[in-house]
Amino acid sequence: MREKYNQLTTLLGQIADLRHTAALLEWDQQTYMPEGAAVARGRQIATISTIAHNMSTSPELGSLLDELQSWAEGQGVDSTVCSLVRVARRDYMKEVRVPADYVEEFSIVTTAAHHAWTDARAKSAFAIFRPHLEKIVELNKRYISFFPPADHPYDTLLDNFEPGMKTAEVKAIFEKLRPAQVKLIQAISGRQQVNDKFMNLQYDEQKQWDFGVMVATAFGYDWRRGRQDRSAHPFTTSFSMDDVRITTRFEKNSGASALFSTMHETGHALYEQGISPELNRTPLEGGASLALHESQSRLWENIVGRSLPFWEYFYPQLQKIFPAHLAGIRLDDWYMGINRVERSLIRVEADEATYNLHIMLRLELEIAMIEGSINVKDLPEAWNARMQQYLGITPPDDAHGVLQDIHWAGGMLGYFSTYALGNLISAQLWEKHAADNPGIEEQMRKGDFTRLLDWLRGNIHCHGRKFEPQKLVERVTGRGIDP
Repeated sequence: MREKYNQLTTLLGQIADLRHTAALLEWDQQTYMPEGAAVARGRQIATISTIAHNMSTSPELGSLLDELQSWAEGQGVDSTVCSLVRVARRDYMKEVRVPADYVEEFSIVTTAAHHAWTDARAKSAFAIFRPHLEKIVELNKRYISFFPPADHPYDTLLDNFEPGMKTAEVKAIFEKLRPAQVKLIQAISGRQQVNDKFMNLQYDEQKQWDFGVMVATAFGYDWRRGRQDRSAHPFTTSFSMDDVRITTRFEKNSGASALFSTMHETGHALYEQGISPELNRTPLEGGASLALHESQSRLWENIVGRSLPFWEYFYPQLQKIFPAHLAGIRLDDWYMGINRVERSLIRVEADEATYNLHIMLRLELEIAMIEGSINVKDLPEAWNARMQQYLGITPPDDAHGVLQDIHWAGGMLGYFSTYALGNLISAQLWEKHAADNPGIEEQMRKGDFTRLLDWLRGNIHCHGRKFEPQKLVERVTGRGIDP
């Protein structure tokens, strides 16, 4: 059986190589590719994706997984061998239901949609993006049709990003969370607002970049196995655990936007760089789920990056870099400024108190599109109505509303709830880490994040996809995702 297992890992490694190659083309598409190359790039990604899909649905792979199942289970339920065969089999059973021509069409449609979204966002014109999104919604409905009926059709999409999670579970979590968050926001809005005018100045972009690199390095990001570039929407991508790249963006008159973007993406990258080397080029390489991944980015961005101990170490250095902006601004002023709570239009710029409401809005719209209770053409109006209902503000245009995120252009329906779930997991992980390492705040005051990263690596990162997300959270914290 060991020989069969080696055949399996060889085949899975080749599939991983192809998918990493497609990811490299997608990274280039969002960073350096000339606009005129969009059609050709779509075909290239489609070709590679189709080859990978054909290999990952081949009878050879299915036979190997069938033959190895009993033997793998005999190696121990938590063993790498058993986990690899289990996860590979789960992936295979999903992929084999999806026709190759669908994979090709999906790649071509989403590549064109990405460039349409970029143009539409720049012009604040949803009409440019609308026909592309209509195709994407129909493709997602068609994808759902490949699978047996679920409790809710959205379950099939959600499972791609949060394995084992049901739409009803997410709704229940959000329904418990929403009233408390709305109440909190209402209470804060009635109080005197924090002065953060010093944040709304022009900060030199290269100096912002350099400071972000300094912080990412302190967190533990390995620049020998990664790099940072610019993109319209910040993201992290991995071509192997030895090539994990991040991007950031700069907002005019926003002194901390690029910094917190870099911290956020560094959190994702640390996860990918920390996966056990034995999982390289296997289906276990990567995060357990999107919520687990988001828990890492939000932990480093918010729980660490917006904390007072963190800035007790870094703020004096930031003042030296931007003396004209910050010379008269006390540490407490800066700390209050970066933690200002207000109703805002843009999700990625939202504070911790309002952020989850942005996610709930998107989840509801995605479910409605899949159910057919909202048509794509009515999306801007529906978006604006929910923004007013949940946050008490209405977007002035499409760029600040329905067009602000890139995810739908990539066809990623089923994704958004994982952002809020990740927030919850990050708080649970921090609570457990603080109990295990009561000196964490003093360590941060010295700019030392070694024990925190080691704890995350040992409890979360190293396992990759070995465990289902809810089971991994329970394994580490003693309970599942808890609102």
